[in-house]
Amino acid sequence: MPIRNVIKIYGAEQYYHIYTRGVNKQAIFLDAEDYTFFLQLLARYLSDEPTKSPARIFYPHFGKRMELLAFCLMQNHVHLLVYQHDEKAMAECMRAIMTSYSIHFNKKYDRRGPLFESHYLASLIDRDSYLQHISRYIHLNPREWQRYPYSSLPYYLGSKSAEWIKPAKIMEVFNDNPKVYLEFVKDYESQKAILDELKYELAHD
Repeated sequence: MPIRNVIKIYGAEQYYHIYTRGVNKQAIFLDAEDYTFFLQLLARYLSDEPTKSPARIFYPHFGKRMELLAFCLMQNHVHLLVYQHDEKAMAECMRAIMTSYSIHFNKKYDRRGPLFESHYLASLIDRDSYLQHISRYIHLNPREWQRYPYSSLPYYLGSKSAEWIKPAKIMEVFNDNPKVYLEFVKDYESQKAILDELKYELAHD
């Protein structure tokens, strides 16, 4: 189950549910291009191979140090489910993503100051069996969750693929069967207590 991290000390070979939102709960995505740019940042920093900037300088690369298992981008917040191989990967990767996106957003909308709340929240997942429930919680965030374009659900169902999103650790529980996983997501009422616990963790972290 999730364990709240009050002291931000993270461990190697661990799963984490990451949550970050706009300062004062303000929107951090205002149009489709914003969502697309954030997805491009995930690809930049988490692809299997490093990429270069327009100045031909390699961006920081975390694809060998951390895996992104699931995600959902909402208008004023972001959910990520990750597995980090070393204890510094998540913090360094999140700093790179949030800094890059904040620069993009502030420049585009001619604003100043912080875009995100002071620090993202990261809950340690200490039980492998809880992973599928967290992935379901993440994918159920949007109201029209089956048609929502900015979550990892299409990568679970086989309609999209990318090297930077790695659902295998969760899908193996469902015998790599997209239909079985989709039925699991739909059948959330029977697991409502688990979903409510996840919401409690986020509200009180």
